Amino acid sequence: MDLSYQKRLAAEVMDVGIERVWFDPQHLNEIKEAVSREAIRELIAKGYIKKKQIKGVSRARANYLLQQKKKGRRKGQGKRKGKKTARLSKKEIWMMQVRAVRRLLREFKQKGVINSKQYRKLYSQISAGRIRTKNYLKMLIHKIKREESA
Repeated sequence: MDLSYQKRLAAEVMDVGIERVWFDPQHLNEIKEAVSREAIRELIAKGYIKKKQIKGVSRARANYLLQQKKKGRRKGQGKRKGKKTARLSKKEIWMMQVRAVRRLLREFKQKGVINSKQYRKLYSQISAGRIRTKNYLKMLIHKIKREESA
């Protein structure tokens, strides 16, 4: 049963491509008899001829990858292009380091490990760039405590 003419007419009436026209398999004889646009419109109204949905590209994989990247995955050496400073500027890296060291220093002051005078001195050294890491700060405080007790 050749329904190519009806398919073409239906595509024109529904303003879609021929591939997107669907015929109800139980009503093929009625569809075959439809030779005018008006007859095709009636069959569309009855639901014997329908438009197929557009096949889009799924975002499921892309969404999964974005989720993984938010968690911090997929950011290893092999995924990087450009210099280290292309991903984070030198200033941003410095800010992150300084804030981490200052946070630790604040904790030590609140716990009573160091007094206000020592806090001020160490704080200014952090700003100056003398103390760059948390480990170095811990080492200095340990040294200060040893000197005090001796």
